[in-house]
Amino acid sequence: MTPDWSGLDRELEHWQEAGLTLPLWWRDDDAMSQSAELDRLADLSAALDLPVHLAVIPQGVTPDLARFVADHPQLIPVAHGWAHQNHAPAGEKKAEFGSHRPLDELLDDAERGLTRLRKLFGASLRPMFVPPWNRVSPEMLTWLAGAGFTAVSTFGPRSSAKPASGLLRVNTHLDPIDWKGSRSLLPPERLIAQAARQLRERRLGDTDNAEPYGLLTHHLVHDEMVWEFTAALARRLLAGPAEAWIYDERMS
Repeated sequence: MTPDWSGLDRELEHWQEAGLTLPLWWRDDDAMSQSAELDRLADLSAALDLPVHLAVIPQGVTPDLARFVADHPQLIPVAHGWAHQNHAPAGEKKAEFGSHRPLDELLDDAERGLTRLRKLFGASLRPMFVPPWNRVSPEMLTWLAGAGFTAVSTFGPRSSAKPASGLLRVNTHLDPIDWKGSRSLLPPERLIAQAARQLRERRLGDTDNAEPYGLLTHHLVHDEMVWEFTAALARRLLAGPAEAWIYDERMS
């Protein structure tokens, strides 16, 4: 069944009539090594001409990923925490860098991850901190710049562009996976309505349109429906008011 894109198409028309531009970026989480799924991600990124900020788990990363990224410059490595290990108490939402741990431990792990990824990826690594499960202790934000990071990325519209001195916040906004249910694609009509609503809020000034609109994916768990929807959505946005956005640490 073909999804009904009319609601989003109407919103995109409003953007074009208003002469607005949508900065669009793509973040894909949980990379550690080369795989068939990563091959497909790279191919789709190239076909769309939309780079992917690849959130790499430092503890588990393998040298073959660095070689693959070097051969595919549209893949932009960023730091995905340290080990993607949950430290939250039972019954609480998962977090590796939540307030459950001492601040010095959080910063040590973050800095250790950045150091390891810099050794592997060199200048291609962007010093963006992506906490697993999109959760980070507010106290930690003040200190991330001192640990070598210039940006942080979680999920949902940001409340401020710079949560701390020298640190830019660039979040993601749409995740197509039904994590609490089928672990396949959420109902397409729900995702399309969500995207249309988010763009309308930006157009009307209710949320920050200077923040790039972020697609969040997880290539290792995609089924065919997730791949197809992600490609279709990105193509629609890029055919309208969207322009591909890449993080540069000079923006911070």
